[in-house]
Amino acid sequence: MLTSTQERIIEATAPVVAEHLTTITQHFYPLMFERYPEVAPLFNQTHQATGGQPRALANSVLAYVQLRKSPAQARHALETVVNKHVSLDIQPEQYPIVGECLMAAIGEVLGEAVTEEVADAWGALYQELADLLIDLEGQRYREFAEAPGGWRGVRAFRIADIRQESAVIRSFVLEPEDGQPVADFSPGQFIGIRLTIDGKLVYRHYSLSDSPNGRSYRISIKREADGVVSRHFHDVLNIGDRIELLPPAGDLTLPEEGHDPVMLLSGGVGQTPMLSLLRQALEQGRQVVYLHAALDEDHHAFGDDVKALARDYPDHLRVVTVYEQADDASHVDHIGRVDRELIARYLPTGAPHCYYVGPQGFMVAVDQILQALGVPAEHRHFEHFGPSRALEAA
Repeated sequence: MLTSTQERIIEATAPVVAEHLTTITQHFYPLMFERYPEVAPLFNQTHQATGGQPRALANSVLAYVQLRKSPAQARHALETVVNKHVSLDIQPEQYPIVGECLMAAIGEVLGEAVTEEVADAWGALYQELADLLIDLEGQRYREFAEAPGGWRGVRAFRIADIRQESAVIRSFVLEPEDGQPVADFSPGQFIGIRLTIDGKLVYRHYSLSDSPNGRSYRISIKREADGVVSRHFHDVLNIGDRIELLPPAGDLTLPEEGHDPVMLLSGGVGQTPMLSLLRQALEQGRQVVYLHAALDEDHHAFGDDVKALARDYPDHLRVVTVYEQADDASHVDHIGRVDRELIARYLPTGAPHCYYVGPQGFMVAVDQILQALGVPAEHRHFEHFGPSRALEAA
């Protein structure tokens, strides 16, 4: 707990730190990778290069500074961080590394303004945040390890099946090496993977693209031209190859109770978490609009799977497909891009919960449209495949 003097120092210096926080985080990551190269595999270097990871860290620190005196709000704001950490198996002993390098970066950027008292106050604030995250993450680890089919740390899996879903998306069914059951997950969640590429450990998160079955997990991966891991999955890995999985996590999930209608909107590979959400919503008896946007027919994954569900639930599911380009309009409901008129036409009446995942520009547009159409913030749910950031003008 911070002393009253430290509280006053944080309050007085927070505006200065906030003003320079992006610069501080940009210094922090290279410094940490230089001092502790063993932690580098935990971070997607593409997100480092684009600045996405430093921005995400800066936003998390700012959110905590603003909400720390309201513990319930602070815990809620940190849910995304906790989910990502759990899927990376972040451990308590790694937090001092971050604290050391973050304080060093603050000193580099702010210079003489960081007196001993200021450094002590911000160090105490970081420790408070670290203790909270350690507690939340430890609780998640224990709960999952104690669940039927759960485990602690990494667990070895084998690729049991591979299916080409579209020109660029491929599904991988993963079964545990030990042949034992696997824990259920909440539809919409993602899972962490660990594998070795060219002798180096890498970690990634991928959405679980099928419903829980107790036997296996399925991930569906888009081949990115510059994606080290996605190209490895598409170009190198085969049935029988081994990877390691970490616990499922994520909060893009349906409310446990209620019968409100649901609208699921996805762009490209953003469809992957929607598939299990769709099945869950239908099993709950909800009315569902499933709107998916793809480049064209060749890039449209899971079309047959969704059509099969539409046949099974004709009174509950409405499927809307949008292609950005198409020579034959008979295979698609709309040609062009998702816009306000289109969403307004299919938005369910009542109090729908809307879930949307896709490229940043897609999510920005959808979020703004839903807000303009009167869908409240608590009914708008989204998730980033990379570092979280605000849905503001790209």
